[in-house]
Amino acid sequence: MADVYRALADPTRRRILDLLVQRDGVTLFEICSVLTEAGTESSRQAISQHLSVLEESGLVHATKVGRTKVHRADTEPLREITERWPVDRKETQS
Repeated sequence: MADVYRALADPTRRRILDLLVQRDGVTLFEICSVLTEAGTESSRQAISQHLSVLEESGLVHATKVGRTKVHRADTEPLREITERWPVDRKETQS
């Protein structure tokens, strides 16, 4: 679970994860393009390193399609966090 927290600690990695949740199957080139348009000034190498951290945490999976790597989000590791600290808003309002 520590890897998930580390992965989510960085705002660029959160943006990448947001993108992958919205658009399934995105290449590194597409991720770089979207982040550049959003004003993120990270190099292709830096974004690749961010993707590696996300992959190590299990939040992103990459598959090779031809000569291209396609990235997909996997939010399953987040389930462990929500199961550890479940919140029932109705009980906390009493």
